[in-house]
Amino acid sequence: MGHVPQRLTILHTNDIHSHFEMVSPLAAEIGRQRAAAGEEPVLLLDIGDHMDRAAVETEGTMGQANIDVLNLTGYDAVTIGNNEGLTFSQEMLSSIFSGLQCPVVCCNFVETATGEPPHWMKRHAILEKDGIRIGVTGATAAFTSFYSLLGWDALDPETTLREQCLLLAPQVDILIILSHLGLPADRILAERLEGVHAILGGHTHHMLEEPLMINGTAVCGAGKFGRYLGRLQFERREGQPGFSLVAGECIPIDPGLKEEIVGPAATIHLERGREALQQTVAITDRELPLNLQGESPFGNLLAQAVRRFTGTSLSIVNTGQLLGPLPEGEVTAGMLHALCPSPINTCVIKLKGLDIRIALEQSLTEEFYNKVIFGYGFRGNYLGSLAVDGIKILYDPQKIPYDNNIAVFVEGNPLEDDKEYNVGTLDMFTFRAGYETIANGKDPVFLLPHFLRDLLGMELQRPDSLDECMLTRWEIKSE
Repeated sequence: MGHVPQRLTILHTNDIHSHFEMVSPLAAEIGRQRAAAGEEPVLLLDIGDHMDRAAVETEGTMGQANIDVLNLTGYDAVTIGNNEGLTFSQEMLSSIFSGLQCPVVCCNFVETATGEPPHWMKRHAILEKDGIRIGVTGATAAFTSFYSLLGWDALDPETTLREQCLLLAPQVDILIILSHLGLPADRILAERLEGVHAILGGHTHHMLEEPLMINGTAVCGAGKFGRYLGRLQFERREGQPGFSLVAGECIPIDPGLKEEIVGPAATIHLERGREALQQTVAITDRELPLNLQGESPFGNLLAQAVRRFTGTSLSIVNTGQLLGPLPEGEVTAGMLHALCPSPINTCVIKLKGLDIRIALEQSLTEEFYNKVIFGYGFRGNYLGSLAVDGIKILYDPQKIPYDNNIAVFVEGNPLEDDKEYNVGTLDMFTFRAGYETIANGKDPVFLLPHFLRDLLGMELQRPDSLDECMLTRWEIKSE
């Protein structure tokens, strides 16, 4: 009789982004995998961005829906992504993660005040399954300037991970990193860190059908939105010093799969979320139409909201942030959430007149307003036109774009190409997304944690805001 090898199965998910329609099918597949492993141990891990405030379940329950799903599915450890870290305040995160029944592991995320991880997070965890000791550490993408505004220090991932790996390696049989850093970073980490069995990835939404083997480390990623379940199998045969990888894959999830626990819980959270978002924000006396290819009252209202909130003399926003017109009558928090779901924040930059002019000219072209945008916190489909406040534009639709077809006025004076203006705009533009010249702005000051829908609510409550958004900013030149 040969000795039976020791075996461990690791299942991993990432970037589910509150796709609650997939949590029941995913739980069903995880159940299948556990049943298939029989008596052998199975470890279930999530690599962050499980929460996305674009979903009613997450917004309406302030993340409790996600925690419930993680608990009911039986995760053994998770890390956080930027959607958890950047879109909830410190207090919210504390109340959300205090209810999680497994460790949150991340070593490059500490409180500015203490230099330590928050009480709900550990730099690493050592999990034991059937006598196998598994060391788990994690790291999240270091959006340093944003995190510092929320009271966090995001440390260098490689330095902090190296410390944790050196500490864990002598104590464990298998060493795993939960990396919400993206595939390019994961490749470099695999080359530079020793003794790591697997880097389970996320953030860049990559799906690796089988792991990339780099320097003896399995680099993995299971796509996005719960469409795949990552699976690794490690084995230690008699007489072998350590565990080695014997199988690695991504299993496509059949959306038709069902199970009895997670699905019904998600349904209840959807109802609770909807109820919570029924509070009235404002009552309007007219509909505000939206046009993604030109000027419209709802776009103007968003620009007004941003200019008021940032206290600048002019504001520039893209209309693609808005997903439809604002109906007349009662406006609820849920309606504003549905019409403006993105977790985008505003910022103030110093921007040269020329960069403003180029962006406004681009806004008249189909190439820009119909551009499809992914990432950067954007939750719309198309970039949309630019809506402005504090600016007047005269333009000639007959002329070729960029052929000096617009005249721009700020507070009644012609826009000066070399002058720097204080502009209220969106953090998304600082990443060179969409209207790229806006990213030339200097000294950005990011205003967190308010989202655009919060600003729309404030603006709707301001007297005369509806009359002002009806006034045109873009006028056709009459020859």
